[in-house]
Amino acid sequence: MSIDSRRRRRRRRADAVGLAAAAVMAFPVYWMVLTAFRPASRILHVPPRFWPGPFTLDNFRRAIGSDTFWANARSSVVVGVGTVLISLVVGTLAAFAVARFAFAGRRALILVLLAVQTIPLIALVIPVYLLLNDLALTDTLTGVILTYLAFALPFTVWMLRGFIVAIPPELEEAAMVDGCGRLGAFRRVTLPLLAPGLIATSIFGLVQAWNEYVLAYVLLSGNDKRTLPVWLVSFQTGFGTDYGGLMAGATLTALPVVVAFLLVQRRIAAGLATGAVRG
Repeated sequence: MSIDSRRRRRRRRADAVGLAAAAVMAFPVYWMVLTAFRPASRILHVPPRFWPGPFTLDNFRRAIGSDTFWANARSSVVVGVGTVLISLVVGTLAAFAVARFAFAGRRALILVLLAVQTIPLIALVIPVYLLLNDLALTDTLTGVILTYLAFALPFTVWMLRGFIVAIPPELEEAAMVDGCGRLGAFRRVTLPLLAPGLIATSIFGLVQAWNEYVLAYVLLSGNDKRTLPVWLVSFQTGFGTDYGGLMAGATLTALPVVVAFLLVQRRIAAGLATGAVRG
C-alpha cells in the first residue's frame, strides 16, 4: 500500500470520527428544537420519534406569552451587554499594562488571574450573597453585573494579553516617534489591530454571562428581574413539567447567542489564531 493511500485512509478515518463527534454534540440541540415544535401529545411518545413532524407553534406562543418573558429577556440583555462592555474597557487597559509594562507584582498578577479561573463558582455563592446584601445590591441587576465582572475580568485580561503580545511593540514606538503619546499610539495603532481579539473575547464573555444560572437564581428574587436561564424554571410546576414550553423557551434563550456567534465566527477564528501565535 502506497504512502498516499495510507494518508487518504487516515484522513477518511479522521473525518468519520469528526462527523461522529459532531453528531453526538449536535443531537441535544436537535432534540431541543424538535421538541419545541412538537405538539404536547407527541413529546412523550413511546417509543420516541427522532424525525421531524408534525409541527406546531403553540409552545412558542405559550413561552412568549409568559407574564415575565419580556422583562426577563430585558434583564438578560442588560446583564450580558453590561458585563461585556465593562469587562472589555477595563480588561483591555489591564491586559495592555500586563503585556507591555514591567512592574512589581506582574508575575503574581498573572498567577492570580489563572488561579481565579480554577475556583468553583458554587463555593462563592454564599460569600457573594452576604457581601452584596451588606451593600444593598441583592435583587438588583447592578449587583449581578458586578458579580459577573469578578469572573469575567480575569478571563478577559488573560485572553487579551495574548492578543496584545502578538502585536509588535515597534508599531507603537513608530507612532510615538511620529508624535503620538502612549495613549494615542494605543488608540490609533494597537486598538484597531486588537479588533479580532476584542470580538472573540466579547463573544466568550457574553456566552458566560448569558447562560449563567446559579448566581442569578440566588441574587435575583423578583420575578421581573430574573434572567432567562432562571425564567426557564417557571415551566416546572407542582403539576409537572411543561416540556414543550420549556424547550421552546430554551430555544429562544439560546437563539441570540447563536446568532451573534454566527455573525462574527470568521473574526473569532482569526482572533484566536492571532492570539495563539504568542502568549
